[in-house]
Amino acid sequence: MSEQDIINQEYAELDKLAYTKKRYLSPKEIVAYVLVNFGQKNLDQFVNAFKEFFMIQFLKLNTTAYANINFFAAIYDAVDDTISGLIIDRTRTRYGRVRPFFIIPLPLVILGTVMMFSAPDINASARVIWSACAIVFYGLGMSYFNAWQLMTYNITPNNDERNNLITTSKFFELFGTWVPSLVPILVQFLPKLSSKITMSGVYTGFAYFMAAVVAVFAIYGFFNMRERVPLQSREEMNETSVLESIKQIFTNRPLFAIIFASFFNNFKAVGGSSEQWFWLNNTGSIANQTLCGLFTGIPNYLMVPLAAKMIKKFGARATAIIAGLFGGVAYTLLFLVGYHPFGQTFNDNYILNLIWVIFGLTICGLPNKLILVVGPVLNAETFDYMEWKHGLRNEALVTTVQGYFQKLATSITSWMSGMVLTWIHYVPLTDSLGNAVPQKDPSILNGIWAVFCILPALARGLYGLSFIFYPIHGNLKNQMIAELADIRADRLAEQEAAQKALSDTSEE
Repeated sequence: MSEQDIINQEYAELDKLAYTKKRYLSPKEIVAYVLVNFGQKNLDQFVNAFKEFFMIQFLKLNTTAYANINFFAAIYDAVDDTISGLIIDRTRTRYGRVRPFFIIPLPLVILGTVMMFSAPDINASARVIWSACAIVFYGLGMSYFNAWQLMTYNITPNNDERNNLITTSKFFELFGTWVPSLVPILVQFLPKLSSKITMSGVYTGFAYFMAAVVAVFAIYGFFNMRERVPLQSREEMNETSVLESIKQIFTNRPLFAIIFASFFNNFKAVGGSSEQWFWLNNTGSIANQTLCGLFTGIPNYLMVPLAAKMIKKFGARATAIIAGLFGGVAYTLLFLVGYHPFGQTFNDNYILNLIWVIFGLTICGLPNKLILVVGPVLNAETFDYMEWKHGLRNEALVTTVQGYFQKLATSITSWMSGMVLTWIHYVPLTDSLGNAVPQKDPSILNGIWAVFCILPALARGLYGLSFIFYPIHGNLKNQMIAELADIRADRLAEQEAAQKALSDTSEE
């Protein structure tokens, strides 16, 4: 090899390095990403926190019927996800692969949201049909709208910039995802201002507000974000059969570590779904949920920057293990101490017991933001691993496979969320105006507390242990990053050469 060839090769290597180290994101694009994330996360949080409570308490849906509807909807979503994953992966438009799905699914998302938080005066059979349609509409819309999250892995080829974007979005969530936490306060006090305002009406009004926020920010994101990671062309995608793509996915070891971790972690949702029941019945006031949120959220402002530092120092894998095991131990200790250690009942020493519960939940919640930050980083590493191994970025299809296991977990947890209320013989009580009032039966209160703590403890602990089997760390990770930079730079050069050849041909 001549000296000039060596120099040219060195310049080529520097160009590849520059491609992966270049800064791509403008401030407007970062703002757009943060706002879309804000809208989607707030809506998800609102629906997950209050859907069960509203449908059982105000729509008067039978608890068993609610469990069965969610079980059916989860199975339906799993079938739909296969189709949506293939469609999203093979979408190639002038607007990109992901951006069209910021807009297309919005009508279904909005319709499902509004229906879930409406309580029409209809008979029992019609309530079941209404609820099933609402949950299916919302799930179907979210199957496609959640494709926006793939922007995380396509908005920049710079790994450091991508991780910084994830951390930034999670930090700004702290200033935004408190919005649904206002609902318990509004529900508790607005009906007292006027007899024309009902608890049910407050939930419905908030659902309209959240649907509007999601739509506005999604449209803004569509016009202000770009996709930059070079993808296979539609022709190259078609050359790889769906069966081959699925085979490659099922040999992806790090993906399955994430899948099992997410599967186990999803069981925390059963405890989360019992949260309003706990605050209403065990403490006597739904408003205590918001009061608690004011304090439990404070450490998150430190935990998000800490997550970035832990990932940089220990790696994403170790951070996930630490977060999961810490959460498992914390919830177990909280359950053993109980929610009224200062007296035979919570009301025996109301203030001290409330302080204890808030303190305990604050400690239990410390890993929450670690997990929220490290999750997308681990997913991004997994997508990179697949591209490194097979030359493909089937993010939507990978997400579909993840979705199967998540839907399986969701179907179980959604069913359990309704059935645990049946098992502890819970019956919702209302006053003459239809507003919720607390239960007093000690066995029911102890059952709610057990649901509130034990399943989150198991979920967090098993989440952390799953990442012992996650292989992307150490020398393997360093090798993957270096070789992937070469693969992407070569693909980009080929695409630029093809465009130049096409341009030269058209000029002739």
